[in-house]
Amino acid sequence: MYRFTYDDIAGKYIDTVYRLALSRTKSPENAEDVTQEVFLKLMQTHKEFESEEHVKAWLLRVTINCTKDLFLSSWFRRTEALDEKIDSVQSYEHEEKSDLYYALMQLPQKYRTVIHLHYYEGYSVKEIAEIMKTAEGTVKSQLHRGRDLLKNIMREEVKDLG
Repeated sequence: MYRFTYDDIAGKYIDTVYRLALSRTKSPENAEDVTQEVFLKLMQTHKEFESEEHVKAWLLRVTINCTKDLFLSSWFRRTEALDEKIDSVQSYEHEEKSDLYYALMQLPQKYRTVIHLHYYEGYSVKEIAEIMKTAEGTVKSQLHRGRDLLKNIMREEVKDLG
């Protein structure tokens, strides 16, 4: 059994949880709410974790579930999002990284999630499948389609500039 302090885990993984929530919700405010909810659930859980990696995987799974709950809530379904670009969400030193970020935000949620977990968090296809409770083939397919869509979005942006 892995023993941890809440402060250590929160300090280490709060950015990871927030980035995944932001990737799924496309809203800094909703991402903050989800992040807070995830860490509240961690404080309230009586689950025994096998390792620190198990805690991280649990946090990511709970983040995915909390964003799903947000999208299913009656409040969320009855509100309309403001049509604003997320300018202050991520600051990048290089413009091409910012362009990639905005292109990624245009992808459907299922593709953003697997791309985020694979490229930003470094999870393998097998690990993503376990976290998302889906088949490895589904994850591979979503990664492939997500990369293709991302390429097309980036190509269109280059065409628009030229």
